[in-house]
Amino acid sequence: MIGDMLSKIREDKNLSKTNIAKETNINVGHLTHIEKGERNPSHKALKSLCDALNVPYQPIMYTYDKKLTQEQLDYEVVNHIKYDSVPMFDNLVGFANVPKEYSSASICLRVEDDSMSPKFKQNDYVFIELNTPLNNKDFGLFEYKGEYLIRKFIVRKNDLVLRAEVDDIPDIIITSKDNFYIIGKVLGKLEK
Repeated sequence: MIGDMLSKIREDKNLSKTNIAKETNINVGHLTHIEKGERNPSHKALKSLCDALNVPYQPIMYTYDKKLTQEQLDYEVVNHIKYDSVPMFDNLVGFANVPKEYSSASICLRVEDDSMSPKFKQNDYVFIELNTPLNNKDFGLFEYKGEYLIRKFIVRKNDLVLRAEVDDIPDIIITSKDNFYIIGKVLGKLEK
């Protein structure tokens, strides 16, 4: 996935491989292999690529060891990953010990409402793996029309759906015109 992200960012910024190669001292052939997913850049090379692309390193780093499924390729997941920003917090309330089964967690976030009850209740803390492509029926943290939501991600033949667990909250059907981003995958909740 990292190659797909780097290629998308380069294309979004209208930069050529030749320009990036000159700025990073990575030859065009190696850059082509990276973008095709045939090779992973070293961490040093990735940092250099992020600097050349003028994007923060960490969001791209989260995609480093991710492999895309056909389903993720079909819904063009790389178009729904925020690569140019990092999460912003009002305050830090502490640190959570991460259970082994959630070892890929990036942050632990408090659930703001009961829309996902009983799976995730208001004031539960959930472990989030940032910038992770989602599969059908995964739980995720999303940005949709300026709001941040935890929802079940549903892939249907012709559209994508964000679904609450509470029956009286309507599904959000994603259209190609919607400003929609996958912030991360909800791995599970913090057991107290």
